Amino acid sequence: MATMESLIGLVNRIQRACTALGDYGGGDSALSSLWDALPSVVVVGGQSSGKSSVLESIVGRDFLPRGSGIVTRRPLVLQLHKTDGGEEYAEFGHMPRRRFTDFSLVRQEIQDETDRITGKSKQISPIPIHLSIYSPNVVNLTLIDLPGLTKVAVEGQPESIVEDIEKMVRTYVDKPNSIILAISPANQDIATSDAMKLAKEVDPSGERTFGVLTKLDLMDKGTNALDVLEGRAYRLQHPWVGIVNRSQADILKNTDMMYARRREQEYFYTSPDYGHLASKMGSVYLAKLLSQHLESVIKAKIPGIIALINKGIDEMEAELDRLGRPIAVDEGAKLYTILELCRAFDKIFKEHLDGGRPGGDRIYGVFDNQLPAALRKLPFDRHLSLPNVRKIVSESDGYQPHLIAPEQGYRRLIEGALNYFRGPAEASVDAVHFVLKELVRKSIGETEVRLEKHTCL
Repeated sequence: MATMESLIGLVNRIQRACTALGDYGGGDSALSSLWDALPSVVVVGGQSSGKSSVLESIVGRDFLPRGSGIVTRRPLVLQLHKTDGGEEYAEFGHMPRRRFTDFSLVRQEIQDETDRITGKSKQISPIPIHLSIYSPNVVNLTLIDLPGLTKVAVEGQPESIVEDIEKMVRTYVDKPNSIILAISPANQDIATSDAMKLAKEVDPSGERTFGVLTKLDLMDKGTNALDVLEGRAYRLQHPWVGIVNRSQADILKNTDMMYARRREQEYFYTSPDYGHLASKMGSVYLAKLLSQHLESVIKAKIPGIIALINKGIDEMEAELDRLGRPIAVDEGAKLYTILELCRAFDKIFKEHLDGGRPGGDRIYGVFDNQLPAALRKLPFDRHLSLPNVRKIVSESDGYQPHLIAPEQGYRRLIEGALNYFRGPAEASVDAVHFVLKELVRKSIGETEVRLEKHTCL
């Protein structure tokens, strides 16, 4: 079984493939959407809620476009990959061979790629931008940043922009596989939070929702957000997490993000209000919490994802059989032929094992004949003879009197008997290994024959 980190990476690659094929969820297609079946963390918040600051703090880099009005106009699929060291860099899905080490250029490319689809207007588009960041300062995590919820259209935007944004956000948060990261500012009443209002509608039990409270340091003096953070004002299945964003002055001065993280932790640990919650506050804790939860959700959803992929493969195979197979004349067709041969080998090898072709019967013979014959020759009569059992039980009990045979004696009898099995068991493994190697060579030969027939056709 792959590690959980590689599972998140696998889901990342599937998401990129889905986008390349035009599947990014929320469509009206009759075909099943693989994107919708993949677990993801969806970031939701109103304008000026601190959404961008939270994402940048999790990444540890200043890379998102900023400005007034609606800045995020396309979904941003942000895939974080933890590395063991080395240089931090970013890659875009639409520019896979270019590494960005200057994160100000990342910000500019997000803006430019948005404009390529939406133009210079303030329209929005559901087509996502894929951005991967590789760094030793992140955890393995995928976040989908969406346009901020708004109540009023500004100049240059159509009147429908409010409904358009909410509709786009809903296509992501409505999915039962989505994890909702609802961001609300602490200096506003939680009852007026756009993010929490939407989360409550689609996830009334709070099972899929993580609440984040930003701008705690900007609350009026003498007030705090303990009722929210401790779950009394608004209860969720998961704990609330408080965040202290960089100030506008910090952003203008390009304050180092690592320094901002340390200052955030100092704020919580020295705060008379939040000191007792400090270990479970801040952007670093939030990132780890989300990563662990995403790992567990992916693991639980693996059977359903595999079933959906297999269903899609079967449907495409049936369609290809109906249309006729292509002839390998270019690099893409050659790759297709190679994959076909791999599938043919897999089918032939399984037939050797499961029946229909010789091979599996030999493995069966090892366990049905060879291994039982070897076990019958083992000296269990001597090992389990009454004198030997009495001797082992007495030695195990030592000088202690007993009414029944001690457990230690039984253990020694069992361990001694199990040692006899080692030789026959290892011999059986070697015999099966030899048969399997022969079957692999035979299956390759039969696959090559199929290749010759395919070439002739």
